[in-house]
Amino acid sequence: MDTSTAVAGSTPTSQPSDTVSVQLTAAAIAQVKTVIQAQGFQDYFFSIRVVPAGCSGLGYDLNLVKEAKAGDQVWEQDGVKIATDALSAQYLSGTHIDYVTSITGAGFKFENPNAKSSCGCGTSFTT
Repeated sequence: MDTSTAVAGSTPTSQPSDTVSVQLTAAAIAQVKTVIQAQGFQDYFFSIRVVPAGCSGLGYDLNLVKEAKAGDQVWEQDGVKIATDALSAQYLSGTHIDYVTSITGAGFKFENPNAKSSCGCGTSFTT
């Protein structure tokens, strides 16, 4: 079941729900909502971007932002407003984002079909 919908009335480019290719798991959505509530950031966007980083060249940058940037693709999934820029969207196409916990820590885990390789610690990737 696709729970993504375009965010109406946004200044940035709205991404139609049938082209949203980044999906967050229920655990990831729950974690984002928890942080938004704890920080008092209602109506903020969960910004997902690909940036130069790490030994493999590219990494993920996650932030809560008050407003999406002009030209961003924006959508909503299960009550979380999400934004990404067009350049990042091409690297993120088909990506599933989960939130996992283990005895060594917790964090977001990316399953990115565009990543050809990643560094040993898993924080950066190449395409």
